[in-house]
Amino acid sequence: MSAETTASSAPPSPTQPAEDGQHRCRWCLATPLYVSYHDKEWGFPVGQDQRLFEKLCLEGFQSGLSWLTILNKRENFRAGFAGFDFHKVAQFDEADVARLLQDAGIVRHRGKIEAVINNAQRAIEMVEAEGSLAAFFWRYAPKNASTGTDIQAQTAESLALSKELKKRGWKFVGPTTMYALMQAMGMVNDHAPGCVTRVAVDKARKAFKLPK
Repeated sequence: MSAETTASSAPPSPTQPAEDGQHRCRWCLATPLYVSYHDKEWGFPVGQDQRLFEKLCLEGFQSGLSWLTILNKRENFRAGFAGFDFHKVAQFDEADVARLLQDAGIVRHRGKIEAVINNAQRAIEMVEAEGSLAAFFWRYAPKNASTGTDIQAQTAESLALSKELKKRGWKFVGPTTMYALMQAMGMVNDHAPGCVTRVAVDKARKAFKLPK
């Protein structure tokens, strides 16, 4: 919204028609890659540990950057981090850190790279203790469904999840990052009312069986 917009002006609609005429969340319409991510991934429930770990790592890398930057580099991240197989990443050493710091295809941030390796080691511990990553993370799903109208940067659930992960030694798992993860992995449906994908996500979430 421009500085010239007056206080009495109506806020922009959270949805906008895409090329196919269907209304989607306004934020996704910048590029076809964003639209594809919005339509096929964002908000759909994830119960598979390796996919969940990938999402968690990429949300950590996104901190301070745009999500489009991460999407554009996602295949490079997958190649550099062994497809986010946390059993393999847990074995990475300083030579791997040096290799990744030279990889122009990813975000070359030592702290974030080292956090992924650390978190892979913590993920193995969590699977041993909890049965699966998904079983642990889904315990923090909000009990009340999101309306998609009042999206927050963090919630009581994301604060609690962040606090518990930090206690267990995880890194780059602040409450805002954890809420972004909740949105991405389908713990909440923050697609705007009127977005064509909100309906599909609602249906997928109702059919999803909580991991045990």
